[in-house]
Amino acid sequence: MAIFKPIKQLRVFEEIVTQLKESILTGRFKTGDKLPTERELVEEFQVSRVAIREALRTLENSGFIVTRQGASGGAYVTDLSFEFLANAFVDLFLADKISIPELHRVRLIMEPEIAKLAALAITPEYAHQLKKALEAEETPAASLSEDIKIKTLVHYILAEMCGNRFFEAIVRSSMKLTHTLIQMANPDPSTMHPAGMHRPIVEAVLAGDPEASSIAMRKHTLEFGETLIKMEKTYREKKPSFSF
Repeated sequence: MAIFKPIKQLRVFEEIVTQLKESILTGRFKTGDKLPTERELVEEFQVSRVAIREALRTLENSGFIVTRQGASGGAYVTDLSFEFLANAFVDLFLADKISIPELHRVRLIMEPEIAKLAALAITPEYAHQLKKALEAEETPAASLSEDIKIKTLVHYILAEMCGNRFFEAIVRSSMKLTHTLIQMANPDPSTMHPAGMHRPIVEAVLAGDPEASSIAMRKHTLEFGETLIKMEKTYREKKPSFSF
């Protein structure tokens, strides 16, 4: 029994993408499943191998599948995550379509609200996670990349605590952009984001105080935002090359 409908349109690969996406999103193909081979897809869609390859390339670029080589190679369904959106934020920044001051303004609106909601949602498990994340920040990191990863964790936990996946998606995307800028600027971690900057926020959240949490987060966002804006200004002036 055929899974897909034959295609008879000019831009056939777009309709192929639509049908394949639908089959993934509706659960016909689940995370880890292997899609039919190129030959099988050609037969079912009744299109050329070129159209199938273009459709698979589009799906891979958008994070729906991953292509593997070798004896067990083929197109496999991935677990959709926020990574594709986060990468888009970085690409827009590198193309000078969005800026750090714009990001800073969004974070000033969003991050205090996230801290407030997190304080209202505190549980023993989340309290444990926040304390461990704060402790990790007190230990010197082996590299700038590791330092960024450690000091981002508090933001990720707070966003998850809100129970709103749009907040989580935007936080993860904004943090990916922040990481990219910091890695290009290569600052001294101890002066860029000293240990303890998150402590007032975490303590207010642990106390279940939404107003204090919001105020502490706003103060942190203002302070660190100014640092990032200066970094971007330097980056734009020097216009360094960036390798993906």
